Amino acid sequence: MSTQRDGSGPPLISAEGVTRAFGSGDQRVVALQEVDLEVFSGEFLAVTGRSGSGKTTLLNLMAGLDRPNSGHVVFDGQDLSAISETALVELRRHKIGFVFQSFGLMPLLSAYENVELPLHIGGVSWRERRRRALEALELVGLGPRSRHRPYELSGGEQQRVAIARALVSNPQVVFADEPTGELDSNTASAISEILREITSQRGVTVIAASHDLHLSEISSRVIELADGALVSSD
Repeated sequence: MSTQRDGSGPPLISAEGVTRAFGSGDQRVVALQEVDLEVFSGEFLAVTGRSGSGKTTLLNLMAGLDRPNSGHVVFDGQDLSAISETALVELRRHKIGFVFQSFGLMPLLSAYENVELPLHIGGVSWRERRRRALEALELVGLGPRSRHRPYELSGGEQQRVAIARALVSNPQVVFADEPTGELDSNTASAISEILREITSQRGVTVIAASHDLHLSEISSRVIELADGALVSSD
């Protein structure tokens, strides 16, 4: 099944006949089966489906964290199956941001240091790191708490730090895997709104795998997976 948005130009990411299976023989499990999907620049795409439907697998393939058994993922004109691991690392470092359910923050670093870390690893100058990290924290409403460590922050604040870290490299796409899964409903709604603002204000494409109904309601498009197949798209 194919999804397409009319009049939006070429897709930023396209999955073409993507299949991913794990194990072999009697233990073989097909996580995705012949999925076709196009994602366009500036979209806020919600990927829905029950646990085990293939949501995380699809995100990992589109982000170049995993490779399909068959089919192709094309990211901004590059076939991810045809480029080297070094090129994939550079792609993820400069064009992709990640937000995870478990936040993934370094516990001994402050919010500012967590956000700055990808730039530090990338060799960005101290002055530029500081400017971009503080700007990202202000964007998610955490400027005044930039010196706090994760244990001094609420779950919602920790996820805001994670979003700021994902944005600090000015990515084209942010992949969010169950970004509200560990949050109460009010905090989850606030995080969903921040993800929408990232798209509307900064033009960043957001692809979020989620069970969160509010996130789905405010996204620009929703697709549903079931048993590894794409079954619906609005």
